[in-house]
Amino acid sequence: MAVECVIKNAAKSVGEGPHWDDVTNTLLYVDIQENAIRRYCPESKENSTIQLDDTVGFVVPARKGGLIAGVGRCLVHVDGDSKKVTKLHEVDHGLQTRFNDGKCDPQGRVWAGTMGPVEPDVVNMPKIGSLYRLDLDGSLHTMVKDVGVSNGLAWTADDKFMFYIDSTPRQIYRYDFEKSTGNISNKKVIVDSAGKPINDYGFPDGMTIDTEGKLWVACFSASKVIRYDPETGHQLQSIYIPSASRITSCCFGGKNLDELYVTCSAHEVPPEEFEKYPLSGSVFRVTQLGVKGRKAHVYEGEIKALNK
Repeated sequence: MAVECVIKNAAKSVGEGPHWDDVTNTLLYVDIQENAIRRYCPESKENSTIQLDDTVGFVVPARKGGLIAGVGRCLVHVDGDSKKVTKLHEVDHGLQTRFNDGKCDPQGRVWAGTMGPVEPDVVNMPKIGSLYRLDLDGSLHTMVKDVGVSNGLAWTADDKFMFYIDSTPRQIYRYDFEKSTGNISNKKVIVDSAGKPINDYGFPDGMTIDTEGKLWVACFSASKVIRYDPETGHQLQSIYIPSASRITSCCFGGKNLDELYVTCSAHEVPPEEFEKYPLSGSVFRVTQLGVKGRKAHVYEGEIKALNK
């Protein structure tokens, strides 16, 4: 495997939520605390920005045009041309939370979760987040409660299982997935890093799945992405990301979906850490993986503005 930095110090805060747009052959990602959606074109090396007015946890394209994003505590639609923002839903009323990671399931529904303040630390922070599902008719449903840091999502090719990460307990879960309704059940811990060295395993963060059904998990504070077998929970491979420690997420991209794009964070990195990890906040590309990913799903549903 070969690792290269394709956008040096791309994110000033938390680079997150990479999504390969196979229609335009570009990479979408967010810069959370900079309130920004960014799009990178590998061919032209151009990196453009859509500036919003609150934190941006994730972004996915909508089939009917524009983008769906988690902005603050709201799910919004961003028009691709005018950049007009339409609020679709607001969640967690009265709570100090924000949207974090999000992704579309194979049926085109958006799944997105929230998180509270990381105080006093990730392990002991309040579990006041939730995981939500935005259906094709525009309705919103609460799927999981009492979440610390809602993070990675992935689905098996046969639509039987959904994988989900809560970074706070450092666990990866598998749910039975009912594709017709989007309902989930029978939660099972398949990877548990609790108690294992942070330097080796980190906090499981963003996640993607390859065509062999294996999970690729970003390991925050461990400078790596680990490939897991979800059947056994065993580690199969690990990719060391040089000069960056706070690895946040990954997705397959490139015209053949055989490249792994990796994001990381520069948020609140102290000077001594930045000296050791000068590429914090950068976007990396890993090639020669020997496996491929599947096309990322997009939102297939209605755009319905929130009634005020």
